[in-house]
Amino acid sequence: MRLTRWISSSLRAKLLTMFIILTSIPLLAVGLISYQKSYHSISDHSKASSMLEADLLVRNIDFLFNDTERLLELSKNPEVIHFLFSQSETYNEAKEILQTFELYRETYKYENVLNISLINLYGKGISERKGVFQQSRNPLRNPHFQDLTRNPDSVLKIPPSGASEYDRLDGFTYPDRNVISIMAAVKQRITHEVIGFIVIDLDDSFIEQFCDKVTIGKTGFFYILDQNDTPIFVPSVSPKDSLLIHQTNLSQWQKSNRESFVLPTDGKPKFVVYTASQSTGWKIIGMAPLQEIVAEANRIRQLIIISVILSAIFALTLYFFLTQRITRPMQLLQNKMRLAASGYLEAKVKPTGRDEIADLGKSFNIMLEKIKMLLEKSINEQEQVQKAELRTLQAQINPHFLYNTLDSIIWMSEAGKSDSVVNLVKALSRFFRISLNKGRDWISIKTELEHAESYLVIQQMRYRDILDYEMKVPPELLGYPILKMTLQPLIENALYHGIKNKRGKGLIIVDGHIEKDNVLVLTVMDNGIGMKPERLEYLRNHLETPIEASDKEDSIEGGFGLQNVHQRLRLYFGDGYGVQLESTDGEGTQISIRIPKK
Repeated sequence: MRLTRWISSSLRAKLLTMFIILTSIPLLAVGLISYQKSYHSISDHSKASSMLEADLLVRNIDFLFNDTERLLELSKNPEVIHFLFSQSETYNEAKEILQTFELYRETYKYENVLNISLINLYGKGISERKGVFQQSRNPLRNPHFQDLTRNPDSVLKIPPSGASEYDRLDGFTYPDRNVISIMAAVKQRITHEVIGFIVIDLDDSFIEQFCDKVTIGKTGFFYILDQNDTPIFVPSVSPKDSLLIHQTNLSQWQKSNRESFVLPTDGKPKFVVYTASQSTGWKIIGMAPLQEIVAEANRIRQLIIISVILSAIFALTLYFFLTQRITRPMQLLQNKMRLAASGYLEAKVKPTGRDEIADLGKSFNIMLEKIKMLLEKSINEQEQVQKAELRTLQAQINPHFLYNTLDSIIWMSEAGKSDSVVNLVKALSRFFRISLNKGRDWISIKTELEHAESYLVIQQMRYRDILDYEMKVPPELLGYPILKMTLQPLIENALYHGIKNKRGKGLIIVDGHIEKDNVLVLTVMDNGIGMKPERLEYLRNHLETPIEASDKEDSIEGGFGLQNVHQRLRLYFGDGYGVQLESTDGEGTQISIRIPKK
């Protein structure tokens, strides 16, 4: 009874009981089971990994041949059949066949195809490398062509040895590489009589690289046999392994097209993986010493035994230290989490040590700080958006602009210029209609340009002698969305701080283009008085200043409108976008806005 009460009243006592139960019985069971199964599981994994390597090469070979066999469709081309059937040809016929070859290459992107050749029964042929040619020897002396004549529906895949024989007959050579050839018969469309052959030469470098570079274990290797069990791709191996490859008859061990087995030899047994290519019939064989395959399994088995023994020895020894390090920090962290959950974000933990509980306490403190930062950032961003929107609404309806425009309307009306009054009122109406835009923030670039042009029309009537403008934005950009009231402040800045202070007539040009396929750039250029370098640098720095920190005199000096547009674009799109300034004193200014192409 006393022992039961002690266990139930103490967390450390509960942990001691759990340690005894959870270490002794499971460790014995796990140790015995792991001892029995570790060898088989790890060795099976190593064998499966080796089989996957062989399967990968088979898939690559099958994909290469299946993909390349699309070129055999050329044998059904009427121009090809006519070329092989006739004894004479024209330059245009040969050119069209070569263009057909090129079309297939561009369509299917054949990187491993070295050459495509067509040859009839009389030795006349055409190929990518030689064009039209006449073979000196009878093509039917080629044994592969003889097989195709007897079996016109078959497709031959000739490994490098067979392909080199064909090369000698046809006169084509590849001095720096071996080739694999795909051969098929070309038949007359009505009688199905064989009238020629199509030969496709492939680069076999990827197969050679696989056999030379991919290994099994430390000293194992892959090699490839053809349909007759003749080695066609063999890596550089020791003389003993080379002799084993040529002397070993694997047919007695093969029960399916994909398997692995242990091959007994005079020395150490060999582990063999075997799989076959469905498209070629070639056999991909991997061979390695069995001891290398199961070496990792033996190490794992030894490690399990040592781990079980050490765990049993140290489990109880470490009990008091572990419980002290675990229970107290957990209780402290639990109390702080409850305070944080109630809304008190200053409930930080003072972690001690470097274990997981201490790291959890540090992460808890970091989480609280980030929550506080995110709350502050969210509040500040909301304030920035509200202030920017308020400044935008103020900039939309400039009382001085409205008063001056109304004065111009009165003056024109008194002067009897009714047409000018009508045009000015229309421009003013369109200007304010787009400015309000039913409270929406987004409009198309086309609408924004109409808004800017309405502003320019009004100002041009007031400053007829000094103002001219051009709209040169490409039509393909007009459908993209943009924040309203983006261009008008830039144009206003160009007019009042560039052209108005210039002698002679000024010009404002609005242009645009796409930059790097994903950034839309709109520019407002003027030929006004420009800016001195120090003024330009001041305005560039001023653009990055928060709106509430701006000096009110900046609006008079031309910085507020640009700053307002820049801050709004930054709020919506991020730091990579906004307003950019370029100016030359006495020559003019260019203001650009960069927004994402969305």
